[in-house]
Amino acid sequence: MATTERTEKRPKVSQLCELCHCRKALIKRPKNLQKICKLCFYDVFETEIHNTIVSNKLFYPGEKVAIGASGGKDSTVLAYVLKLLNERHNYGLNLVLLSIDEGIVGYRDDSLATVKRNQQQYQLPLEIVSYRDLYNWTMDEIVSCAGIRNSCTYCGVFRRQALDRGAAKLGINHVVTGHNADDMAETVLMNLLRGDVARLEKSTAIMTSSSGSPIKRSKPFKYSYQKEIVLYAHYKKLDYFSTECSYAPEAFRGTARELMKNLEAIRPSCIIDIIHSGENFVLKEKKQRQQFRKKPTAKQPVSQEIEVRADGSVSLNSRGFVDGNRCEKCGYLSSNKICKACMLLEGLEVSRAKIRIDNDVSTVGAAKLTRTLESLTF
Repeated sequence: MATTERTEKRPKVSQLCELCHCRKALIKRPKNLQKICKLCFYDVFETEIHNTIVSNKLFYPGEKVAIGASGGKDSTVLAYVLKLLNERHNYGLNLVLLSIDEGIVGYRDDSLATVKRNQQQYQLPLEIVSYRDLYNWTMDEIVSCAGIRNSCTYCGVFRRQALDRGAAKLGINHVVTGHNADDMAETVLMNLLRGDVARLEKSTAIMTSSSGSPIKRSKPFKYSYQKEIVLYAHYKKLDYFSTECSYAPEAFRGTARELMKNLEAIRPSCIIDIIHSGENFVLKEKKQRQQFRKKPTAKQPVSQEIEVRADGSVSLNSRGFVDGNRCEKCGYLSSNKICKACMLLEGLEVSRAKIRIDNDVSTVGAAKLTRTLESLTF
C-alpha cells in the first residue's frame, strides 16, 4: 500500500523540468514558454546575463562600477546578480550603489529606505545624489510649476545628468542600469511612434558613451524579460520596492507598454524580435546641401551659430554642434551650446517667479489700502 502511495505522488513525465528531467517544473519562461524547475531557472537566468556581459565585453578586471539603484525590482536584482557573478566568475569589479533622490514625497523616500537596506544586505558602498543639491529643485516642486504631464520629460533629463555627476563625484567611469528587454523594446516603439529617427538607430545599444565624457553606461539586462526578473526576485525573496511612481501614469511610455503587452500576449517572442529589429536599423546617410556664402570680411566671421535660450537671450558661438561639446552654463556634456537641463531650469525659474507673484499676500490685510492708493491715478 505504501509503495502505491509513493507511485501516485511521483510527478508525471509531462510535469518534469525540461532541462534536468528530475524535478517538477514550477515556472514557464515568458521568453520561450519552456517549463523548468526553480533551480534550473536560477541557473539559466544567471548564465544568460553572464553570457551577455562576456560576449559584449562590458567590464574589465579591476574596474570600478556604479550600479544605478532605485530600490525597484530591476536595480535590486541587478545589484544581487552582479555581486553574485562577480564572485563566481572573478570579474574583479569594485561595485558601488548610486541612488538619485528626485524629491517625490511618498515614493522616493520609501524606495531609498529599501536601497539602504540593500546596502546592508549586499555589503556595498552607497552614494545618494539629490535633485535639491544639484538643481535646487525637487520633482514635487517641478510638477507644481510645469504640470504633471511634463514630469517625465524633466525627470528623465535631470536623472541622466545626475547619474553622470554622481559617478564623477565617486571617480567612476562606468554606470550600469537595470533597463531590461521590455524597456528596450518600449524605447524602440516610442521612437517609431514619435518619428524620432535620430534616436532610433542607437535605442538598442547595450553600451553608450560619448567622445567628450569618460563615463559610459551599460545594460546587462538587455535580453532579460521583466517577468523573469520579477520571478527571480520573488523566488530569491529579495527586498525591493514595488510601488510605481505617482507621476508615471501620465508618461507616453505607458502607451508603448500597453501596445507591446498586447503583442506579447499573442507572440511571446515579440519583445526580443523588436530589439533585434532595432539593432538592424541603419539610417541612410543624408546628402549634404551646398551652402553658398558671401565672402567673409574682417568684421564678419566665417560662420556664427545663433541659439535662442528659454529666457529669450541669444547665444553666439562659432563652434559647431559636435559630440563632446560642453554646456556654456554648467559645463556638462552637451551636443548644443546650452544643455537640455539648463534650458529646462531656465524655464522653471521663470515659472517659479510667476508663482511667487501670484501667491503674493502683500495685498491682504493692512497693506491692502496702500496697494489700492498706489494703483489710483488722478
